[in-house]
Amino acid sequence: MTAQPAPRLTRLLEALLGAGTDLDLRAVLRRIVDGAAELTGAGGAALVVTDPREGGIAGIRTPDPGPEPAPQTAPLLRVPVHVRDEEIGELRLTGRPGSGPFTAEDEQVLRVLAAQAGISIGSARLYETARQRERWIEGAAAVTTALLTEEGTDDALTTVAERARMLADASAGVILHPTAEGGMEIVTASTPDDPDDMVGATIAPGSPVLEQLLGGEPVFLDDSATDPRMTTRVRHRFGPSMMLPLQASGRLIGTLALPRRRGGRPYTDVERLLATQFASQAALALVLADARRGRERLAVYEDRDRIARDLHDLVVQRLFATGMMLESTRRRPGAREVDDILRQAVDELRSTVRDVRTTILALQQPPAEPPTGLRGRVLRETAAAAARLGFAPSARFLGAVDTRVPGPVADRLITALRHALAEACARGNVSRVEIAVDAAAPLADGRAGVRLTVFDDGTDGDGAGGVAPEGGGTDESAADAGAGDGGGRPGGGTTVTWWSPL
Repeated sequence: MTAQPAPRLTRLLEALLGAGTDLDLRAVLRRIVDGAAELTGAGGAALVVTDPREGGIAGIRTPDPGPEPAPQTAPLLRVPVHVRDEEIGELRLTGRPGSGPFTAEDEQVLRVLAAQAGISIGSARLYETARQRERWIEGAAAVTTALLTEEGTDDALTTVAERARMLADASAGVILHPTAEGGMEIVTASTPDDPDDMVGATIAPGSPVLEQLLGGEPVFLDDSATDPRMTTRVRHRFGPSMMLPLQASGRLIGTLALPRRRGGRPYTDVERLLATQFASQAALALVLADARRGRERLAVYEDRDRIARDLHDLVVQRLFATGMMLESTRRRPGAREVDDILRQAVDELRSTVRDVRTTILALQQPPAEPPTGLRGRVLRETAAAAARLGFAPSARFLGAVDTRVPGPVADRLITALRHALAEACARGNVSRVEIAVDAAAPLADGRAGVRLTVFDDGTDGDGAGGVAPEGGGTDESAADAGAGDGGGRPGGGTTVTWWSPL
C-alpha cells in the first residue's frame, strides 16, 4: 500500500500551488507569509524587502503577528529571499510560544517558501518591465504622431514634456535650452503645480553637470536638492531625476529633465534606459516636425511668389495697356470718340481695382486652413479648376459678398459654381473663364439678391454657344434660385447665370 503524504507536506504543496496560480503579487506574497506562519506554528511571519524597487511590497506580515518578541524570550528564524543571484530581503518567523525553538524542518519549509517568493517577485519584475516597455513605446509613437500632424505642431516641446512626465511617473517634465551665456534655461515645464514658476530657471554657466548635458550625455541624479552639480533655483523641490539629451543627427535640441519629488522612488536601470530611448525618438520627431513646418513655410512663399507673378502679368500689364489707351486718346480728333474711349478706360481701371482686391484676399488667406468667407470659397474653387483647365479663371466680386450673403445661400452658390466650372472643363476648347459674384444687384422684382455669372469662351460640340434666358423666381425659398445658360457675348462662348434672393 502506498504511503500517504504527511499533512505538513500537503499543506506546503497547497501553499505553493496557490502562490503559483494567483496573478496579484501582493496576494501571492500574502499567501506565502500566511503559509509560513501556519506550517511552522510561528506566532508571526513577515516578508521584509530591502530592495527600494520593491518598496510597494515591503513589510508584508500575517494579519495579526502580535508584538515583535525580544531575541532572549522567543525564537527568531530568518531566511533570505533571492531573485536570481540578488538578495532582495528576507522571510522572517517570530515567536513560537510553548513549542520550543524552530527546527531544521521549519527552516527547510521556510526556504522553500522564500524561493517561491523570489520566483514570484522575479516574474512580477519581468511583467512590469514588459508593461513599462510597452507604455514607453506607445508614448513615443503618440508623441511622434502628434508632432508630425497639424494638431501637434502648436507647442511641440510641451507635448514631449507632458507625455514624458506621465510615462516616467515624475512630478515634472521639463525642457531646457542652451543659453547664449553658456548655461541652460527651462523653456517648457509640465507639472500639476504652477509651471510658470519653473520656466526661466537656469543652470548657471560653469556647473559641472553642463559639460555632460551640452555634450549630449544623460545625467542621473539621486537627489536634485543636495547634488552639488545642480544650481537651479527650483532644485530643492525634487529628489531623483533624469536629465536626457534631446539629440538627433548630431544636433542637440535641448535637454529633457524628469525629476521626482524629494523622497520619491529612485529610477531603475530599466526606466533610465527606456526614458533615454524615448528622448532620442522625441528629438528625431522634433527635427522632422520642424522640417515639415519649414516646407510648409516654403510652400507659402512659393505661392506668394506665384501670386506676385500673376499681379505682374495681369494687373500691371492691364494698367500699362490702359495708360497707352489714354495716351493715344490725346492724338485722336473728335469729342464723341474721345468720350467712348475714356469710358472704356474707366471701366478697365475699375475692373483692375477689383482684381487687385481679389489678389490681396488670396494673399491674406491662411494656407493651412480652408477659407470660410464666400470670397475665399470662390477663390478655392477657381484654384481647383485651374489644375484641370491649365489656366487660372478670373474672379470679380461686387458688393460685400462675405457679409451680405448668408451661409445657406453661399452653399448653393458654391454648388452652382462647381457645376458651371465642371461643364467648362468638359468642353475642352476653353481658353478663358470669367467668374462674377454680385451681391449688390437687385432682382427683377426689386428684392436684394446675389448673382453668379460664369462665362467661358468655349463652344459645345456643334460649335455654337448655348443660349437661354436668365432664370428667375418669386419666392425666397431654396427653389427660388434660378439658373440658365445664355450666350450674351459677341464672338461666341457660354454664359451660366445663377441668382438667389438674400
